[in-house]
This record gives sequence, C-alpha cells and structure tokens, in this order.
Amino acid sequence: MPLTILCLELLAGLWSGSGGTLGGTPKSISVLIPAHDEATGIAATVEALKSVAPRNTQILVVADNCSDDTAERARTAGAQVIERHDTVARGKGYALAFGRDYLAEQAGGPPDVVIVLDADCRLGEGSLEALSAIALQRGTPTQAINLISPDLGAPPMVQISSFAMLVKNLFRSRGMQRLGGAALLTGTGMALPWQRIANAKLATGSIVEDLALGIELTREGYPPYLVEHAHVRSAPADMRDALQQRKRWEHGFLDCLKNLALPVFSKGLKRWSRAEILLGLHLMVPPLALTMAVASMSFVVVCLLGWLGAQIAPAVILGILLAVAVALVLLAWLIEGQAFLSAKTLLRIPLYVLWKIPIYASFLRKPQANWNRTPRRNDQGSEDK
Repeated sequence: MPLTILCLELLAGLWSGSGGTLGGTPKSISVLIPAHDEATGIAATVEALKSVAPRNTQILVVADNCSDDTAERARTAGAQVIERHDTVARGKGYALAFGRDYLAEQAGGPPDVVIVLDADCRLGEGSLEALSAIALQRGTPTQAINLISPDLGAPPMVQISSFAMLVKNLFRSRGMQRLGGAALLTGTGMALPWQRIANAKLATGSIVEDLALGIELTREGYPPYLVEHAHVRSAPADMRDALQQRKRWEHGFLDCLKNLALPVFSKGLKRWSRAEILLGLHLMVPPLALTMAVASMSFVVVCLLGWLGAQIAPAVILGILLAVAVALVLLAWLIEGQAFLSAKTLLRIPLYVLWKIPIYASFLRKPQANWNRTPRRNDQGSEDK
C-alpha cells in the first residue's frame, strides 16, 4: 500500500503547473523568524529578506533562548526583535507562539498574514507576495516550495538527501494537492492568514511542529496550499549534521505515522473529507529510503516463498509496483533532480539507504523527542547561502 500511494502521488505531481492565481496584496504582512543562536547568519537573513519584501513588511525575529548576540545583530540589520528565555519549554513551536502573541497585542492590531521563515532560509523574489496574496484569498495556509540549495560539490549523501527533499516537498506534495488533498507545511516559507494562526496550537515541543500544524488545520477544513511560483531555500548541512537533521525529521514523521496516520484516515472516511483521507494515506508512507528498502526486502521474501511453492501473485504485484516507483523517482531526477544530484552520485543511493539505517534503528530503541538546532555551514565561517 505505501508503494501504491507513493506512485500515485508522484504520477500526479511530476509535471509543473500554475501554482494558483494571485489576488490582492494584503495590507499588512509580518514575517516571523524564530532564531536560536543564529548570530553568524541572522543579519544576512534579514538583509536578504528586506531585499525581496514589499515596503512596510514587518520583520519580527524571536531570539529564543539565545546564548549569543543573535538579538543585537538582528536589530542592527533592521528587524524588530523580541527575546524569550525559558529553559524548560524549548523548541520552535514555543518561539512561534511567543511571536504570535506579540503580534496579537501590538499597536494597530495583528497583521493580515503571518509568514514563518527559518533563520537560515532565503525567500525567492516575489515569493512573499505570492504566498500572502493566495493565503488571504483562499483563507488557508500556503506553502512555498522548500528545498535545499543545489550543490553538486557537496558530499554524496548530502546530495541524495537534498534530492529526497525535492521528491517529498515538491513532487509528492504537489501530487497530493492535485489529487484533492492538502499540501505539506514544511516549517519555513509558509504563510498563514491571521484567523488561521490566531488560535493554532503552536506552543508544543513537537520536533515536527509544521507537520502537526498542517494536520490540525486540515482537520479544521483549511488544508495547506502549495504555491508553485514561491520558493524558499536553505544551505545544505555538512554530512554529519545532515544525518542529525534527517534523524529529527524522520523520527518525527515516523512518530506521526505510528500515532496519527490511522486516526486522520479514519476520521476522513467518517466525514468523507478527501483532504483528510489523502493526508492519512500520505502519513502511512514511511520516508522514501525506508519505503524502498522495506519493499525491496519484501520482494526478495515473497520471491523465495513463491519458489518454495507459495502463490506467485504477491511477488508479481510487488515487483511491478517497485519497478514503477523506481521509474518515477528516476523520472523526477530527469525533470528537476539533476541540479541536486549528479549522475555519478545517483548510483550511490543504495549506500544512502545503509547510511540511514542507524536513524531507523535508533527510532526503535529511543525515538528523538527534543528539538535541536542543526548547525549551518556558515557556523564554521564559510559563506552563507
């Protein structure tokens, strides 16, 4: 079943589309940037945002439990800054709730739209206007295409991880939306009309607060919408840090698969909500590497059983689905992925699966429950991207 869902999402999402029609620009936009010890890059982020933002866009940095001068550097760069200190309630969700509450009480009232941007990310030109206009027009959250900046000089495992993110955040998210479901909120480059964020459950320690928020809003009848002409990028992490980053993301997703996939799917069936049904099905699909690894091992097992005299039909069906899934992933690479993953590195994907085995093994032993900041390349003094 996971392979079938994966194939359907990819089939529906491989080809680009319009990404929505722009409506009127909101009167007031606030960009909310949660930042924990981001002194080395926060000024560059604020400056880059100012260069693409419409006039009178409010930039609010939440310096959350910082032990460096993040707040001072953000102010110097021209952002409004509020500081939060709470060593018990830690995590991005608490920082977002703190910023939301500040916006609610500011003079002149809250903004029409709030855009969340991570402290290491860059919005493409025109993305802020597209996200906010369509969010206000539809009354639902909107999401920019969130990818890691292409770098064919990065280590092979980092390239493959970047390509996997392309498959998930572009092709599968677009496919799910076209099938009538919700796009995925990815935590950065996402816009929420004030009425959607005002009472959202943000103050949680979830390590995948974006996914949890998307599920909550979809259940309430406001499925997120992917805006194809809006883009947000972040620099790739080093290989060791990429493994830690993947561990946090994938442990959070696997926890949602275990605890939320069936409830979301069953409630969708009861209410006959296509968006909830498709979201529940999406949550049943493990991360791409794990899905392909388990499917391959299962194929070997059913082939052996067929050789020993069992029914051969399961091996035939699974073999066809596995071949289709591999072909669709290769097609995704041909369409968009060559900028992220070189042909030479493509051949190392089996090694990538082995590289991630410790992530999945550690989930069985002790799932990661706490948020952690992923180090950036510019933390070591290299150029910020």
